[in-house]
Amino acid sequence: MNYQERDTYGMYTSNQGEGPGPQLMGADTLIGNDVYSRDEEDLGDIKEIMLDTVSGEIRYAVLSYGGFLGMGEKLFAVPWQALSLDTENKRFILDVDSSKLESAPGFDKNNWPNMADETWASSVHSYYDTHSKRDMSNGSSH
Repeated sequence: MNYQERDTYGMYTSNQGEGPGPQLMGADTLIGNDVYSRDEEDLGDIKEIMLDTVSGEIRYAVLSYGGFLGMGEKLFAVPWQALSLDTENKRFILDVDSSKLESAPGFDKNNWPNMADETWASSVHSYYDTHSKRDMSNGSSH
């Protein structure tokens, strides 16, 4: 399901091109969006969006990958900066292939990591080659 199909308030259906548009989107409309690799591989879908309540910024999109009907699926916290919106196909792009995602640091739905832990955050950002806000404010490269 894509963000236009989840738009219960009509914010993306304006006939005059008004409304928030793809640069500013409702979080609820992003849950369930497909995530693909640049090579057109289906990598899963967004299950949750994690917000930093202090800064007000999105930190991670939690993706599900694998499993069948929710059984055996693995969850991954992907830094928001690692995703890009494909407005033409109404989905997100993550520049990794499925083999890299399979070996990514993941978790199951009953055992979430402490995403506020700086060591955990650094390892996730390092894996996806992104920079956390904390790292940038400390002058680190990752």
